[in-house]
Amino acid sequence: MNPRSAIRLLEYLFVLTLASIAGAQQFQIVSADYGSGRERADVTMRVNDLLRRGAVFQVDNNTLGMDPAPGRGKTLRIRATDARGQMRAFEYREGSMVNSSTFGGWNGRPQPVAQSGYVILGARYGIPGSNIDVTQRLRQLAATNTTFRMENRTFGVDPAPGMRKTLRIWARGPNGDTRSFDYPEGSMVNGAIFSSWSGGRWGDANWNGGWNGPGRR
Repeated sequence: MNPRSAIRLLEYLFVLTLASIAGAQQFQIVSADYGSGRERADVTMRVNDLLRRGAVFQVDNNTLGMDPAPGRGKTLRIRATDARGQMRAFEYREGSMVNSSTFGGWNGRPQPVAQSGYVILGARYGIPGSNIDVTQRLRQLAATNTTFRMENRTFGVDPAPGMRKTLRIWARGPNGDTRSFDYPEGSMVNGAIFSSWSGGRWGDANWNGGWNGPGRR
């Protein structure tokens, strides 16, 4: 066995040992994203699929099906809730192994996506300095699709020709915190992480956020 294979085997045994220590404690996935800094892509559906397939998987571009930050070291971030509904964040560096048994439903049972409690306030599509409001179009998509792939034809417009664009969704969490969810062109949007996604009960009459949030267009 070559040294690299030996290291991989040790990693595999290590994560399985952690699983036995963890016992029955399991977490329900809310969302997952992969990338570096602000260059991150939603990979919730891909991670759920990987969790259904086996005990462990490696964090890398091939496994997750994309490279949202070429040339940069990336991390996989998973947000999940425990049995009491408490939120916890898990972070895995590129090249590390994820212990799937930490998360409920990994062994072939359906892996539902828990709603995070974030309510959509608005959505914009494009790049910094050249983007458009797509909140109403997104509301129409949400009425018929829980997931969809991000591309120009999704919104019927290209606000920055020749540039790789992003769908940025601003949402308010259960504690009143406001944050953005970024979906690079070509990635999958998973609406199940937002409250009232298909019902379209979004927004705030006082919301005037631009690309960078309220009052910072």
